[in-house]
Amino acid sequence: MLASLDQVADKAFDYVIIGGGTAGLTLAARLSENPSISVCVLEAGNPNLDDPMIMGSAVYLAMLGNKSYDWSHMTTKQKLSMDRAFSLARGRGLGGSSAMNFMLWTQPPAQEIDDLERLGNPGWNWKTYKKYKPRVEKFTHPRPDIEDRYGLGVHEGDVGTEGAIEVCYPRTVSDIDLYMRETFLNAEVPPAPRPYNGNPTGHNMALNIHDPRTSTRSYAVTGYLLPAQDRANLVVLCNAVVSRLVLQRTDDGEVEATGVEFIHEDKSYSVHTKKEVIVAAGALKSPQVLELSGIGRRDVLQNAGVPVQVELDGVGENLQEHLMEHLNFKLKDGYDFFTFDSIRSPEGLQEQTNRHASGAQSALSMGMLNLVFLPLEQVTPRATELYEKAARMVHDLEAAGAPRGLLAQYKIQLERLRPGGDRAGPGHEMLCIQCLSGGPKPEPGKKYVSIAVVLNHPWSRGSVHITTNDATKEPEIDPRYFERDIDLDLVAETVKKARQICMETVPMKDMIEKELKPGPDVQTDEEFREHVRRTVGTSWHTCGTCSMLPREDGGVVDPDLKVYGTKNVRVVDLSIVPLHFAAHPQAPVYTIAERAADIILGKD
Repeated sequence: MLASLDQVADKAFDYVIIGGGTAGLTLAARLSENPSISVCVLEAGNPNLDDPMIMGSAVYLAMLGNKSYDWSHMTTKQKLSMDRAFSLARGRGLGGSSAMNFMLWTQPPAQEIDDLERLGNPGWNWKTYKKYKPRVEKFTHPRPDIEDRYGLGVHEGDVGTEGAIEVCYPRTVSDIDLYMRETFLNAEVPPAPRPYNGNPTGHNMALNIHDPRTSTRSYAVTGYLLPAQDRANLVVLCNAVVSRLVLQRTDDGEVEATGVEFIHEDKSYSVHTKKEVIVAAGALKSPQVLELSGIGRRDVLQNAGVPVQVELDGVGENLQEHLMEHLNFKLKDGYDFFTFDSIRSPEGLQEQTNRHASGAQSALSMGMLNLVFLPLEQVTPRATELYEKAARMVHDLEAAGAPRGLLAQYKIQLERLRPGGDRAGPGHEMLCIQCLSGGPKPEPGKKYVSIAVVLNHPWSRGSVHITTNDATKEPEIDPRYFERDIDLDLVAETVKKARQICMETVPMKDMIEKELKPGPDVQTDEEFREHVRRTVGTSWHTCGTCSMLPREDGGVVDPDLKVYGTKNVRVVDLSIVPLHFAAHPQAPVYTIAERAADIILGKD
């Protein structure tokens, strides 16, 4: 499975996959099921197999900023967020971001998958999505006593039980999750009707990607790569940084990939393809690979010194991100439940490690559970006012001649935002984090709870582009946060709602000693907006940079995921999603890759 350089350099394979991440390894496993098909995966990072930092279910935060696991991309300074540059964590190594994400398993609303089809992609709808979803999910039911105590869902028939990725409830469920669940329900947040079958609106105790037998991470490596490791027709080369696709022009004016050039230990090599090259490097790297190969906007390519092969203006554009803000609360003394705060000190970590090793309940076998997705009308009494503000913005953009593809997205977003509308979407997320997260330094021995507020339907659009023809240099990432002022309002209103729930609803209101963030000094609408502008972060869910749209609407790939103007280059990862959805993206990415494999093999 893990190849030496000699097994790849100057060799030919049916399919060359760029990126050994969530989508790339899914594709590699499915394409190589046929022993007559040869597959090569090029991964820029390390193998990181059996790495305790990855496999541990509560130590993933230690990977952030560590270049052995994390690309640690940086954005340009964001002028509408106090000139701050933002760190964009992305998995580097086999498994990609599935190896370092926060392990939450969610599924998007059915109508938001249907929106992909409405934007010009026949067959990309919820009905088709449901066909592939069971191939991914392997759900293990909770013990009946745990299920009853914490209100965990059985999800009978809604979650697959024979797929590749283990999904279950964590071995340890802390009582703080019970109290938080009661608080949300007492605040009249309704239970989500079918969180894993197209209707996640409301409160849900979310599944995690834990192996129930070992309480370790289930990800693209364990679910897809390792079961295929003995196949002679599948090779994976790590520490291979792709520098460009080798393209040749055909008689009909399109280009065809004949191979891939890559850098390994500071030297350049090539690998050849007999059928296709599949770019699965993620929403920040896939557009970089295309542009380095001469596929993209003419001005970007010329400024970087790259000859134009295919002029395709959508490459690197339409970048969308789930913005995230944190609320922090210090809890009163006297509670003996586990929080992740207990593993901050060396002594606490050792104690929890010993408990975990013995099979006892431990903070190291916890996961994040309490998850809420709400439409705007359930978040703020200003819903109509904010909807009308967004509608005026879209009207003005249309009058000013905004691109047709962007307007098509915005009109769907208006439907999602409209109070009382039949397509109103749960774009406002609250996630309980059982520790102090994204806030000030914690006091030793104290317990905290945080609420992460996430904007799932952002209006601002950014870009990622190369500035040089050197593949080892990072692209320029400009998400243009708050370019559309409505985003600032939507995040601020959701922060208000989360504070109201925690500070005014039992049992949490009686458990909180002090609100640390945003803090009691933040009260007015403008104070909330300024607080968000100063402190907002991101949840690292970038999409849209190689959008699956009609070419005239800014599209990069067609509904078969083939790059316009090419005969045999596809993109398969979150970058192809043209309009963001209300979900953490790993489950949709696996599902997209499952369908992509069938499309490539002509089985769809």
